[in-house]
Amino acid sequence: MHHTEQDWISTPLTADLVRGALELERTARGVLPHRLPARARAQCADGQLAMAESQPSGVRLVFRTRATAVELDTLPTKRVYVGAPPRPDGVYDLVVDGRLAGQGSVSGGDTLTVDMTTGTAENRPGPVGTLRFTGMPAVTKTVEIWLPHNETTELVALRTDALVEPAPAAGRKVWLHHGSSISHGSDAASPTTTWPALAAALGGVELINLGLGGGALLDPFTARALRDTPADLISVKIGINVVNTDLMRLRAFAPAVHGFLDTVREGQPTAPLLVVSPILCPIHEDTPGPSAPDLSALSAGRLRFRAAGDPAERASGKLTLRVIRDELARIVEERAAEDPNLHHLDGRALYGEADSAELPLPDDLHPDAATHRRIGERFARLAFTGGGPLAGSDL
Repeated sequence: MHHTEQDWISTPLTADLVRGALELERTARGVLPHRLPARARAQCADGQLAMAESQPSGVRLVFRTRATAVELDTLPTKRVYVGAPPRPDGVYDLVVDGRLAGQGSVSGGDTLTVDMTTGTAENRPGPVGTLRFTGMPAVTKTVEIWLPHNETTELVALRTDALVEPAPAAGRKVWLHHGSSISHGSDAASPTTTWPALAAALGGVELINLGLGGGALLDPFTARALRDTPADLISVKIGINVVNTDLMRLRAFAPAVHGFLDTVREGQPTAPLLVVSPILCPIHEDTPGPSAPDLSALSAGRLRFRAAGDPAERASGKLTLRVIRDELARIVEERAAEDPNLHHLDGRALYGEADSAELPLPDDLHPDAATHRRIGERFARLAFTGGGPLAGSDL
């Protein structure tokens, strides 16, 4: 059915239609979902963090409607890496009554050109685009539009061919998760197939994903965001970014972890809190950071990373994944004596040696779509079921 202008009903894009964002910023054209609040963003001038937290991983529009068609105008920000193959457009997932019912992308938008060899970035403005889904059943249903996990998305307008109302809370427990680009979604196929989104669906919980590409660095402002965001279940996945930015030595790491957990506990004193160590990443198991783009691969049109540190530097306190796993296990064991709701999960239970042999990390740092599925299924089984640390009696 072709819709004329008169058929469409416009609905303001308000906070009661958006889930998974900590803040909606009013812009000249619409609203921009953020996964860190303004106060946190004001405390860090890092462009990588600004890009990551504005990419709406886990953010979705959720509403009840009898509409058969929906249009969403958005202004995406496309990333182009100089010398690397072009990135595909971000994917939007349409979920109707809990089932994937369609996928789409939006062309146009702003373009951010990043030169990884010089560390510079240039932004070029572009036009608003329109996402369109049609053919939905003409019955009252819950519609979710999951925004691209890896593409900054300004929401401009929502149109449907029937009235829209906010969906009531589903009564599920809220799971608040923080981690690196792997938790953010890296090379997952779509926003509902990042490992946290898959794990949340399997675990029957409501996801707030604070996985921040390059940004899981034990920042105090992130700890405060976790502290201040109401949640029933919390997990923090720590380690790979601390190594691949070469951010700190062992002397700083342990107190930083303690401080991060102390801050979360100030606002969430009894919620089950799961500390997850890094999944296997062979280049950094015994070699410190920083991670650097492999320029020979880049010149051949492939994006790969290498460990630029020296294993001998471990003696002076440089961090590797093996060192971090041991330290996290020790810290959690010590704290759990006074905090019975604090738990630990070795990341290699999610992706370890056998997985690496079968499903190697394509760029030596990030899991692909199949690996996201495996990690999500494993996490759901280990954390949300049976006697798992995030399993509630009502799940």
